[in-house]
Amino acid sequence: MKGRAALLDSAAVNAVPSRSFWRGPWPWVIAAALVAVVALARWRDEKTRMVDPRPPGTADDIAAFKQRTDTNIVFVLIDTLRAQHLRTYGYVRPTSPFLDFLASQGIRFARQMSQSSWTKCSMASLWTSLYPQHSGVTRFDDVIPPEAKTAAEVFREAGFRTAGIWRNGWVEGYFGFNQGFDVYTRPNMRTAPAEIRRKNPTLLQGGTDMDVVEEAAEFLRLNKRDRFLLYLHLMDVHEYTYDEETAKFGTNYRDVYDNAVLHVNQVLDAMFAVLYREGLLANTLFIVGSDHGEAFGERESEGHARDVYPEVTEVPLVFGFPFRLAKPIVVPQRTANVDLWPTVIDLFGLPPMEGTDVEDARDPRRGARRGRSARRQHRDRAPRPDLGTARRDALPERRDQPERLPLRPVPQPEGAHARRAVRLAPRSRRAREPRRGRGRRGQEAT
Repeated sequence: MKGRAALLDSAAVNAVPSRSFWRGPWPWVIAAALVAVVALARWRDEKTRMVDPRPPGTADDIAAFKQRTDTNIVFVLIDTLRAQHLRTYGYVRPTSPFLDFLASQGIRFARQMSQSSWTKCSMASLWTSLYPQHSGVTRFDDVIPPEAKTAAEVFREAGFRTAGIWRNGWVEGYFGFNQGFDVYTRPNMRTAPAEIRRKNPTLLQGGTDMDVVEEAAEFLRLNKRDRFLLYLHLMDVHEYTYDEETAKFGTNYRDVYDNAVLHVNQVLDAMFAVLYREGLLANTLFIVGSDHGEAFGERESEGHARDVYPEVTEVPLVFGFPFRLAKPIVVPQRTANVDLWPTVIDLFGLPPMEGTDVEDARDPRRGARRGRSARRQHRDRAPRPDLGTARRDALPERRDQPERLPLRPVPQPEGAHARRAVRLAPRSRRAREPRRGRGRRGQEAT
């Protein structure tokens, strides 16, 4: 009996901590931890559902798109993005999860081509739907002529609020790229996170593409009740920018480029999340394209702005609609950036752009007349590279000065610069050349 009593006493003593445990703070700690786990699971589920809340759609919805009056456009231009380095275009590496997702429920143009391998020339053709020999933008000091009508002007005339946020100085407003935009600006540069790496730094202003996303979010917050066209020009791929999370593929030249492509896919995902939070995914056409590609030793060439071979002119183009296509559409024919905006304008049911090379393609006689007019218009211009030589098309002159592009719209020049501007404007309409820097491989911001 005494032994049994001792055993019971021992059990009672051991039970004291158990009662103390339940009366102490630990049950609350455990309960809080469980609540946190449940909240995390719900947040992850919400994040997963956030990616694509758009309703299902069909080709009939595309055909009826022009009948809608609530649709907007977000056009994301990823500088220096080569189509052949995206999984959705057949690349072996998983560099493009967001673009793969967008293409899986939208339209992918399989053989899209830019009109130059240099940003300024390429973007002039994209916005005006004129080939370089008609736009007249083939040199560093050329500007888009005011007579050329840009796609942004078409949308503004249709009542859209138009905004452009850019990081590449070759699309500065004083080169004429601000035509048709209510807001056209370079984003404020934030301090880049410590883990950010750049292997081709050519922009002295710094910052990352997330600066563009943050200012785009502010624009949408203020203007989401209006119809809008929002153009975002990203530069992290051009700068070979990546971080620890996207350093997946190695450290050589091509590997780091792929790291940057993966990194910018996270930027796209962040922009998509902004549209979700503002309730705009179900009425916004989300377009992703590029101005040119990048060479990696093909034909003994690296980088871009040196020739117009496929590695530097075959670019991606993906449309994500305000609805999800059960069966994605792939356009296999050769298409071009010069056709992009006429296609979108027709999709929205707006009046077509007048005097474009797309229109000329439908009317050969008009094209011939336009060719003669273009020759007369540029007869007195200073000599420029032979436009018939593909390898020299749109090759900018090299300068040794460091790049110092203005952060905001440039004020009117004074003194000698003003006199020079007045002297040159009536005939050549040239703008002051921005000074360019050199990266690790001596390549300018092009």
